[in-house]
Amino acid sequence: MGTADQRDRGREDRGWLRGAPPPPWVRVLPPALLVAVCVAELVSPHPLDIGFLLGAIPSLAVLSYGPVATAVFGAVIIVLLYVPPLQLNHPGNTDLLTITFVAILSVVVSLVRSRRDAHLVTVRTVAEAAQLAVLPPLPERVGPVHCAALYRAAQRETLVGGDFFDVRAGPYGVRAVMGDVQGHGLSAVSTVASLLGAFRETVLDERDLKSAAARLDRRLIVDSAQTAHAELFATALLLEFSADADAVRLTSCGHPHAFLLRDAKAVELVLEPGAPLGLGFFEISPPKICTIRLERGDRLFLGSDGITESRDGTGAFYPLAERLTTLAQEGPADLTDRVWEDLLRFCTAVRDDVTMLVLTPDVQGERGEDT
Repeated sequence: MGTADQRDRGREDRGWLRGAPPPPWVRVLPPALLVAVCVAELVSPHPLDIGFLLGAIPSLAVLSYGPVATAVFGAVIIVLLYVPPLQLNHPGNTDLLTITFVAILSVVVSLVRSRRDAHLVTVRTVAEAAQLAVLPPLPERVGPVHCAALYRAAQRETLVGGDFFDVRAGPYGVRAVMGDVQGHGLSAVSTVASLLGAFRETVLDERDLKSAAARLDRRLIVDSAQTAHAELFATALLLEFSADADAVRLTSCGHPHAFLLRDAKAVELVLEPGAPLGLGFFEISPPKICTIRLERGDRLFLGSDGITESRDGTGAFYPLAERLTTLAQEGPADLTDRVWEDLLRFCTAVRDDVTMLVLTPDVQGERGEDT
């Protein structure tokens, strides 16, 4: 998932009425209407009472043209009112003063809109840069692990929500995390940034996954203590691949289970989870570590609860394991896209952040067995 892809998706989600550039037909409409009125008057054997349509052209130009082009449209219309063959300004048909007023007003509105759009572009560019700094694009490969991800934030016009993920190489192997903080949208971004920063430190400093999970738990507890009634918590799933990628260690802090895709089947890796992060129960209920032997061609699918808790019109949950088995032959990037498309068809509406991460280890050893 690259930077360009995220920005393109943001523009698509915004739509024309939410700040995206207007579609081509909006720009074509003013000159098309102008030509249509003139042609209709020229070919008609009798004067047509359609000169009033000219007054709409400057107003339409405001939607997609700048003040200069809008002024040109207004000037052309006023000139055309005095062209005798067109007969556009006969008494009772068109009020010259009205069209002149609309044209001048349209130029002013276009000037205001152009300046506002320029300001919005600057603000949006800064916001996108800040969000991408929190959750940068995932590289296609980290050490011996190939990566593919898909992220759809629940809040419109945002690139980051309450879900987070990352894959990093460190002195103790390649580690990955997927998590979900309390809430979603921009209100959760600061917590996501804090947890991702803590995770990246654990990749370098902590020797095992349990210590890494404890570090994330402590980070949330410290953040909660600085804000009254913060009640911050998060779920997380942490993975660590061996040096030759023939095994993976997993631990869960209340997060949905991962799936192992092997031989066109999806097997849910049921872990004994620990308490969610930030609740202060880590020492009482620490997460267990599970080691899975990997074979060539194996893939790990990690998903957020935005997938597993989505429902259809009857209230049934999305059958992720069944769908993954059906789509197991797809490539990693195609798999995330296909699951997303299938989820949209299944659900009446997706109201939570949806995150998918597919990890394909480049296993070097012989085929192993699960342990």
